[in-house]
Amino acid sequence: MTGQRSDARRNYQRILAVAEAEVAAHGADASQEQIARTAGVGSATVRRHFPTRRALLEAVFQKRIEGLCERAHQLSATEDGRTALLEWLHALVLYAVSARGFANTLSYEPPAEEPSPPSCGSRIAAAGTPLLQRAIRDKAVAPHVTFHDLLTLAVGIALATEHHKDPETQANRLFRLAVEGLSPEHCIAGVSENSGSPVPATESLPNGRL
Repeated sequence: MTGQRSDARRNYQRILAVAEAEVAAHGADASQEQIARTAGVGSATVRRHFPTRRALLEAVFQKRIEGLCERAHQLSATEDGRTALLEWLHALVLYAVSARGFANTLSYEPPAEEPSPPSCGSRIAAAGTPLLQRAIRDKAVAPHVTFHDLLTLAVGIALATEHHKDPETQANRLFRLAVEGLSPEHCIAGVSENSGSPVPATESLPNGRL
């Protein structure tokens, strides 16, 4: 039994090492069959260790998730709540831009009927939500903003820029636009659901609020 467990651990580490290289090269579409061939194991062995593609991706990005969670913890000591939140959210965007496939692990996943181990998204949410709540208490972020909004924003920016010739620069630009607003000193224009014509908004977007 001990020998079997040792073999299983070696297989896991070999598969994970190959998967990291494949995901870096091909993103979330990395072939599990190719991973199995390169690792010298059967496809069934890969699926035994990683039953789903998401499970494989989450294992590949485990260290990045841990790094982001640790960064959130460090920033919780920052005096300014808005600065702490935006620094962490910017780090999340850059992580997602710099590692192909990472944004896919954070994308929306419908709740499952059966309990599952904490996902990347849930761990990121647990780390970042206190930063958002603090910024809201400080009145630096609008109270209706949810962590899911921020995660969707980060994932959207990463996916939209991954094929850009300079993805990091473009992601930084979009992130800045999202934070500053398109016209931060003017009223927000709404759109009537019935006619599709612009209608005046009742509130403006104050400078300095997310």
